[in-house]
Amino acid sequence: MSAPSKETSRARAGRAPRTRRSPTDGTPAARYAAVAVLVVGSVVFVYPFLWMIATALRTPEGVSSGGIALWPVQWQWSNFSSGLNSFPFLRYFRNSLLSTLVPVAAVVYSSSLVGFAFARIRARGSNVLFGIVLATLLLPQEVTIVPQFILFKNLDMMNTLWPIIVPTFFGSAFFIFLFRQFYLRLPESLTDAAILDGAGWFRIWWSVYLPLSRPVLIATAVLQFMSYWNNFFQAAIYITDDKWKTLPLALAGFQSVNGTNTPLLMATTVVVTLPCVLIFFFAQRHIIGGISFSGNK
Repeated sequence: MSAPSKETSRARAGRAPRTRRSPTDGTPAARYAAVAVLVVGSVVFVYPFLWMIATALRTPEGVSSGGIALWPVQWQWSNFSSGLNSFPFLRYFRNSLLSTLVPVAAVVYSSSLVGFAFARIRARGSNVLFGIVLATLLLPQEVTIVPQFILFKNLDMMNTLWPIIVPTFFGSAFFIFLFRQFYLRLPESLTDAAILDGAGWFRIWWSVYLPLSRPVLIATAVLQFMSYWNNFFQAAIYITDDKWKTLPLALAGFQSVNGTNTPLLMATTVVVTLPCVLIFFFAQRHIIGGISFSGNK
C-alpha cells in the first residue's frame, strides 16, 4: 500500500472533530417530534400535582363529581386553613425542618471532605477503601435498618430525632463519589501551589477546593433536602411519640383524625410538598450542572 500523500494527511489533520448531535439538531419534523414527546411526558408527570392542587380547592361533593378535571367548580380556599389547623402543623414543621437542615449541612460537610481525601491524598489502599465505600450503595436500607435500630435503642435515642440526624455526619457514599469525581476534574496544580505555600490538607480543602465546588455543593444540598424532607421510613421506625413526629408521619395519620376528607388532605399535602417543588424549580440548573460536571472526566 502506498503511503498517504501530504495533501491527504493535511486534510485529515485539519478535519474538525465530530460533535455529538442532539435530538433537536435534525430536520424540522424531527425537532417537532422531539418537542411533542417532551410535552406529552411533561403533562404525564405534572398532571398528578395539578390534580392535587385542584382537589385541594374543591368541596367534598366536588371531589366525587369533578373526576379527572383540573378546574374546580366551587373554589374552597378555606381548605388550606382548615387542614393546617386540624393538627399541630407548626410542631411537625419544626421537627421536619430540624431533621432536614442539619442532615443537609452534615452530609455536605462530611461528603465533600471525604471526597477530597479520595481525590487528592495519595495513600496505600485508598482505591480499595473507595471501592468498599461504593459497595455500600448495593445495600438496601432495609438491610441496615435492623442493626441501626438495635444500636440506637442501646444508646437510648429512640423517640428522638437523633437516629435520623446522626448517620448523616458520616457522609453518603453517593455524594462522596460525586465530590471525588468533581475534585478530580480540578487541576492538580491547585494542590501543589497550596502545599508550596505551607497549607495543610484541611486548609487546602477548606480554602481552595470547597469555594470552587459550588455546583456540586448545591446539587448535594438540594438532593439531600428533598430526600430527608420526605423521609417517612426512618421516622416511622424510630419515632412514636407525637412530640417528635415529622410532617410525613403527620400526613400518614391525617385520615385517622379527619376521616376521608380528601380536600383537607390534599390541601395539607400541597403545603408540605411546596418547599421541595420550589427548591427544585429554582435549583434544577445547578443540580444538572453539578451532576453532569462530576460525571465527565
